[in-house]
Amino acid sequence: MTIKRGTGRRIILRAALLLACANLDAAPAQTGSPGTTEPWVAPDRAARKENPVSADAASLAKGKELFVMGCVPCHGATGKGDGSAAAGLERNGVRIHPGNLSDPKMWQQTDGAIFWKISEGKSPMPSWQTLTEEQRWLIVNYVRTLAPKPEGNPATTNKVVATKSEGKL
Repeated sequence: MTIKRGTGRRIILRAALLLACANLDAAPAQTGSPGTTEPWVAPDRAARKENPVSADAASLAKGKELFVMGCVPCHGATGKGDGSAAAGLERNGVRIHPGNLSDPKMWQQTDGAIFWKISEGKSPMPSWQTLTEEQRWLIVNYVRTLAPKPEGNPATTNKVVATKSEGKL
């Protein structure tokens, strides 16, 4: 049997992502729920972290591949929180909804804040520290493509300081 170069690494990555998704109820991580009043805010130190990966066509393509494998089951293909596994998500026995990554409010969060949320998770979203730092930054870059920048505010960039109004990822 011949395996193409790089295929084994992709199979291992895909298996790790699937295992993390399959174990959502036991893993730490995810977004706020409609009944939750406490926003999910990254620590200032994490929110200030700069994204070292440029958002070029190659990084967006890699980020999309990772997003499809690990995030689509809950967040859905367009990031609206309507993935096939979204209906069964609970935190402490309370039904929750995955964050809407296509909401322009995503631009209120810094890249560092999004990276921290992907890295740390919040039940039932798993911590994605099984991915390399570069892979998590690639996902951050791709997630940025899901939400249009709010119009009329030239200050909305990925450098915007996270606010307490941010809640979901």
